[in-house]
Formats: sequence, structure tokens, C-alpha cells
Amino acid sequence: MSNNNEPYTPIDCDLHSQYELAIMHRTQLRVVWRDPQGQDHVCNLLPIDLRTERGEEFLIGRDHTGQTIRLRLDRIHTARPIITGP
Repeated sequence: MSNNNEPYTPIDCDLHSQYELAIMHRTQLRVVWRDPQGQDHVCNLLPIDLRTERGEEFLIGRDHTGQTIRLRLDRIHTARPIITGP
């Protein structure tokens, strides 16, 4: 089980670029991640920012209710674009 003291592991630059593109194009993502207690979560998320704090990188987004969600990048298992429309 992971905890809040687990050291951050930098993610691949290509993956970081994919998050930046999703933010720029306002592409909603289906994100699967594991929280510090080891619980898996799934959420549709509109990414709005990437931030670095104390050497850790985070994806900031909003869920369908408008709640802001902050995910440490190395805890995200998958983030796939949600394709809508015809």
C-alpha cells in the first residue's frame, strides 16, 4: 500500500506533452488513478492545468460536478481522451 511519503517518480516527457495538449484543446479525459491509500479511482475529468509543487507534478481538472481534482502524475495509471460527437 502506498502513502503520502512515497517519493515522486517523474513521468515520461511524451505523456506530459499529452496532458498539455488535452489542456490546450479542452479534451475531456477518462482517468484511472490510485490514491495514497492504495484505492483505485476512475473519473471523467476536464484537465485545466499542470502544476509542480515541492518537486512533484500534478494534473488539475474538474469532474462532471465542477469539483476541482488534483492528481499526482505518477499515480495516474491511464488517461484516455473521451471522444464525443458524430
